[in-house]
Amino acid sequence: MGRIVVSEFVSLDGVMEAPGGEPGYPHTGWAIPHHGPGLVGAKLRETLDAEALLLGRITYESFADAWPTRDGDFADKMNAMPKHVVTATATDLAWRNSRVLAGPVGLSVPELRDSVDGELLVVGSRTLVHALLAADLVDELRLAVFPVILGFGARVFPESSEPVTLDLVDTRRFETGIAELTYRRP
Repeated sequence: MGRIVVSEFVSLDGVMEAPGGEPGYPHTGWAIPHHGPGLVGAKLRETLDAEALLLGRITYESFADAWPTRDGDFADKMNAMPKHVVTATATDLAWRNSRVLAGPVGLSVPELRDSVDGELLVVGSRTLVHALLAADLVDELRLAVFPVILGFGARVFPESSEPVTLDLVDTRRFETGIAELTYRRP
C-alpha cells in the first residue's frame, strides 16, 4: 500500500497561494527569493523518491505547461513519473503518463493508494489537499514554512469545526530561513 504525502510551500501565516509566480495574486512569487541549494536539493530528493504525482487540475495544468520543456534530473523525473489528476472537467491530459482519477476523492484516492507501493506526492493542489485532509487520507504532511507573512490568500488548511492533532516527526532548517516541518497523524 502506498502513502499520500502532501508537500507544500507555505508562509508563516498559512498562505500557499502562488509561491512560484502564478498569475492573479498580488504577492505572486513570494517563495522565489528564499530558494537556496538546500531547499532545491531537498525537493529534488523528495520528487525522485516519489512513485507518482497526485494533482488537482489547476496545478496539473500549470505543471503541464512548464515541465515538458525543461531538462535535467528534476524535469526528467517530473516528465516520466505517473501523474494522477483529480478533475471533473479535464479529459484531455497531454502531459506524458497523465490520467484522470475519476470518482469521488473518498473512493478513488484510497483505491489509487492501495495500487501503488511508494509515495503519492501531492504539491500545490489546494482544493485537492482540502478534500484529502477532510477525508483523513493524508499520511504525511510536509510544510516548507517560508519566513514571510502575506496577510491574505488561499490557505493550506481548510476551515474546520474540529481540531486535528498531528505528531511532529521531523524538522530541518535551510540556509535561507525556511523551516520544513513534517507531521503525521498519531
